Amino acid sequence: MIQVYPASSRYSADHGWLQSNFSFSFGDYYDPDNTEFGPLVVFNDDVIAGHRGFGAHPHREMEIVSIVLRGQLQHEDSTGHKAVSGFGAIQRMSAGTGIIHSEVNPGDEEVALLQIWFKPDQRQLPPSYETTSYDPSLMKNSLLPIVSNHSGPNIAHIHQDLTLYLSELEAGQSLDFRQEEGRKIYVFVIEGSVALNGGDILQRRDAARIHGLSKLSLSAEQGATLLIMDLP
Repeated sequence: MIQVYPASSRYSADHGWLQSNFSFSFGDYYDPDNTEFGPLVVFNDDVIAGHRGFGAHPHREMEIVSIVLRGQLQHEDSTGHKAVSGFGAIQRMSAGTGIIHSEVNPGDEEVALLQIWFKPDQRQLPPSYETTSYDPSLMKNSLLPIVSNHSGPNIAHIHQDLTLYLSELEAGQSLDFRQEEGRKIYVFVIEGSVALNGGDILQRRDAARIHGLSKLSLSAEQGATLLIMDLP
């Protein structure tokens, strides 16, 4: 079953320095029918003005992934980690038993990012943080793993049975995504448009929540950049 969620269906918040679009219940937006998809509980599409950001605040029992689409994002936390990441970099934080962190834009230009939260596969983990980088050229007409519980070189490790992939499909190209029976797929179109199984068409910032399918065909007539999740 494929459920399409157009970009226009997201909840939007304008704080002046922060433009946010929420795909799931978050902050002031609460919909009891839209709180999670498997372990995925937050998917925020944010744009932060220069020299602004989220000041120090706490988290517990959550796996948090930040994907920078453009600009610079600076992370600092109570475990002593500090890093600045741009396009091609991933930040992964395991809040575990408790952590305080901040995320700010250190530059003059806007930073655009996807902030994604997952429930961990076990509680009471020690808090941890890492940054990884990937080669965007490896996204071309392929599935590039960037976050996984099966971590490896240039793949951030996460405490949950899932994998995040990026893909850049050129015009006229397609690929097949396969996974085990009984799992879920989440597709988010960062740019462009893509057809799913020759039917549903997702445009820029549209998403699809998919279950009951172990194979998904994705094709792009005009080209597309995608984030794809394999979820339990």
